[in-house]
Amino acid sequence: MENRKDYIDKMAARLKEWDTEIQKFEAKAETAKADVKASYNQQINELRLKKEEAQLKLKKIQDAGEDAWEELKDGAEKSWDIFEDAVKSAWGKLKQEKP
Repeated sequence: MENRKDYIDKMAARLKEWDTEIQKFEAKAETAKADVKASYNQQINELRLKKEEAQLKLKKIQDAGEDAWEELKDGAEKSWDIFEDAVKSAWGKLKQEKP
């Protein structure tokens, strides 16, 4: 079982990775044609919302007592999984469109 500090550090690192993924989408959107740009921006907004949800869950874990954080961990894990699935889905959709 991992301790709270290690878990928080690991999740903070993942959030930084997600920032990088979002920046990649933003760079693609900058060079996209106008008709595709809206789709890129929609995907970016969805990813930002999911990232914000994960950040809120991480904040709750940081603020939780030593015993309570384990209960919050399951919800946070679901948020991480949802975000990662959203990134994969967004890249798949965007690969189908020509920038």
